[in-house]
Amino acid sequence: MTFDPGLLGQSKADLAETLRTLRKRANRTQVWLAQRCNISQTKLSNIETGRITPSLIDVELILRALNAPMELVTEVAALARLANTEWQGKRASWRRGLEKRQAELAGLEAEAKTLRYFLPAMVAGLLATPEYIRASLGHAPVDISKTVARKLERQAVLYDTTKRFTFLLTEQAVRWVLVPRAAMAVQIDHLVSLSHLSNVRIGVIPFGVAVSRGPMNTFTVYDQRLVTVETFTGRIVFQDARDIVEHLEVFDLYERHACFGEEARNTLGEWASSCRS
Repeated sequence: MTFDPGLLGQSKADLAETLRTLRKRANRTQVWLAQRCNISQTKLSNIETGRITPSLIDVELILRALNAPMELVTEVAALARLANTEWQGKRASWRRGLEKRQAELAGLEAEAKTLRYFLPAMVAGLLATPEYIRASLGHAPVDISKTVARKLERQAVLYDTTKRFTFLLTEQAVRWVLVPRAAMAVQIDHLVSLSHLSNVRIGVIPFGVAVSRGPMNTFTVYDQRLVTVETFTGRIVFQDARDIVEHLEVFDLYERHACFGEEARNTLGEWASSCRS
């Protein structure tokens, strides 16, 4: 099944209808199927009506209980994976107002306890100075004043010591010249300052470090329940456990090649000095 952002919303309804039809064809009641799958009848009812999206494990249990043929298992599993994926286009964000996206991010950050950010291209808003934030939004065809304010407000979450943050930045992300060089030096100094927070780990991967996989996308992992992946035209939200595990494995690979602590601060200090020279 190919990925088509326009079909993501429809896939959830299709999955609900497919599972409901399979149960009825098997001449089984919701009570019987719920007991066989060790889930509540209420949850199964919500799955069949599309109120909630089942995980791939839920779908596999249902298909196994209904003795679905293998070719159908493959097709429905692909549909379930698509249903656990969400596309959020940038144009839609512009129409709604970028500050609403900031409220959504704040909600994700408030719920999560362990947050991992892979940043191969630019510095994330949580780590950015006001000047850097304004420059990063310069391409948006809407008023960005409220969005800048909301991004700065969100940075307060870094001081919540009940949470753990790990940021991995490539040298390109740190040194990409988005603002004048003097302002870039201030931005890099800001990274050094934040790296002293007890619950914040900032790792850098300098040019020349050999890593077996290329840095394809910016992504964020919230605990072990959700991943957001950034593209030029929007973002993809994955909730399928297999997608989350794969992103955690990629993050672990880059984390093993990054330097942290004093080594990272010394490297950042050299890059800041080069901006001032």
